[in-house]
Amino acid sequence: MDYISLRASDRHARHQVPIQDNSGLESITGTSDHSNFELNNSTDSFFPENDTDDELPKMDSKQAKVILVLKRFVKFIGPGLMVSVSYMDPGNFSSSISSAQFQYKLLFSLLVSNMMAGFMQILASKLGICTGQDLAANCRAHLPKYVNFAIYIFAELAVAATDMAEIIGTAIAFNILFGLPLLGGVMLTTLDVLFVLLAYRPNGPLVVVQVFEAAVGCLVLGTVACFIVELVNVSPTTNWGSVFRGFLPSKEIFTNTKGLYLTAALLGSNLMPHSLYLGSGVVQARMKAFDMKRGLYTPPMAKHKKKGLLCNTIEGDSAEVRYTPSMEAIDGTMSYIIAEMVVSLITVALFVNAAILIVAGSALSQPMDDDGDGDLESADLFTLHYLLSSQLSKAAGTVFALALLCSGLCGGTVVTIASQQIMEGHVHISMHPAIKRIITRIIAITPCIAVVVTQGREGLSTVLNATQVVLSLLLPFISAPLVYLTCKKSIMRVLISGTERAEETGEDIPLDSVSNTTDSTLSLLSDREENMTSDRTLQSSELREPQLDDTMDQPKYKDMSNNLVTAVAGVIVWLVISLMNFWLLISMAMGKDVD
Repeated sequence: MDYISLRASDRHARHQVPIQDNSGLESITGTSDHSNFELNNSTDSFFPENDTDDELPKMDSKQAKVILVLKRFVKFIGPGLMVSVSYMDPGNFSSSISSAQFQYKLLFSLLVSNMMAGFMQILASKLGICTGQDLAANCRAHLPKYVNFAIYIFAELAVAATDMAEIIGTAIAFNILFGLPLLGGVMLTTLDVLFVLLAYRPNGPLVVVQVFEAAVGCLVLGTVACFIVELVNVSPTTNWGSVFRGFLPSKEIFTNTKGLYLTAALLGSNLMPHSLYLGSGVVQARMKAFDMKRGLYTPPMAKHKKKGLLCNTIEGDSAEVRYTPSMEAIDGTMSYIIAEMVVSLITVALFVNAAILIVAGSALSQPMDDDGDGDLESADLFTLHYLLSSQLSKAAGTVFALALLCSGLCGGTVVTIASQQIMEGHVHISMHPAIKRIITRIIAITPCIAVVVTQGREGLSTVLNATQVVLSLLLPFISAPLVYLTCKKSIMRVLISGTERAEETGEDIPLDSVSNTTDSTLSLLSDREENMTSDRTLQSSELREPQLDDTMDQPKYKDMSNNLVTAVAGVIVWLVISLMNFWLLISMAMGKDVD
């Protein structure tokens, strides 16, 4: 493939744009409206071997276009499912079960939490798509050194708290399903390291990434299927009118201290800090595949690393290591990636969380639990399993335990991915995912073992709820840079210079010697064959003695930062999160009963 080399001035780096034949010129000219979701040649040519005119002979019909969009949408399924895992881990189970003491009234809090979480995930995806870097790498590149390091510490604490929730939930599932002691179940949770070791290849081919996503997706769909079965089981005893009214605001949410506490816990369990890192990182595999197909990006052989005993230090941050997506890749994939993210969060995350609360609210509406004291405030994962088994059937209890096991296993896997992104991005330290997983798991498993030995089941349930509150408290510190970065025009701009030009035959044209004006550019392009030799001589001369003036062609950028409405919404969401957590801290410091 041939290239145009564009040098605007000595201050700007070389940008390479491929020249295609005339039939595909529109895909690189930038003439399409990048903000539209309409089909254009850029998206039409994404994985073109699968989308042929033979398959869809009537492309003018609306039905054919809808089918084509759906076919392409399927190719983008994966990142949203990976992120949705963060919204249905054992911590969500615990928070929703605790919320069942209000029966269905906290469904409104759950809905609002998911809406705010979805908004933040869209910002995270947008950051990863437009910059080609995840949240951690952007923090290191654009924030002061000490601020970046502080955010890194908060992020690692969030990973440890999240991992504790995965350990506890998985251990409880092992105890219910196989009768393993809680201590043995806690120790057995380290086996997911093998899955990460064998399957995860973040920098591998797209097909390998998709296989890994499919494996995690199977666990996600298994969890969804389990709760569909549970909803069918509890349907005869569920007041669905009360369920739908639960999605409306209730004064008990705002006037009851415990209701506010549980609302904060729901927010922490839904919008988890590590999911923002995950959402900004998993979107890039398809972007790279798009650019690699067109020769716009060649992956580096290897990152520059200084080897250590357990980890490697990534040296420098050179352009050869960084991936910068082209405008074509953004235009051709952004709408699909964000749409897949939103659909996954609605159909998987919101559904599972609402199903947990509905099932728990229906089962726990009866004044009984597994030890017969009828104390709904101490309801936990064991309690819900007992009630489902005793009031419905043993199969219902088993299905619940299977859902808990699936969520714990896939949750632990994505925590490893996010943890790796956090370490590499914030502090430029690379570690094999398996080693990082072992270290993270040791940090998280130690307090879990101590709690199991000293306090048993009740202690585990308390710790599980506490982890969600900790995550909620850490959330403002990690979400603030996300809002800031996506509002910054200098960070969210995308280079489009050289993409708008006249039709070309595919020859290598040195534009260093071409004038900035459109008329002269078109004239030189039309006469390039007979003047090729003189142009190259002129180029060589100008490279030795650059003559820059005010008319030199300057790089053109498309501003992809948040518009005013999105920026205001982002600030409001962040303020709500911060104020809620500030109130929670004050309440706990004053000794109020918020547990």
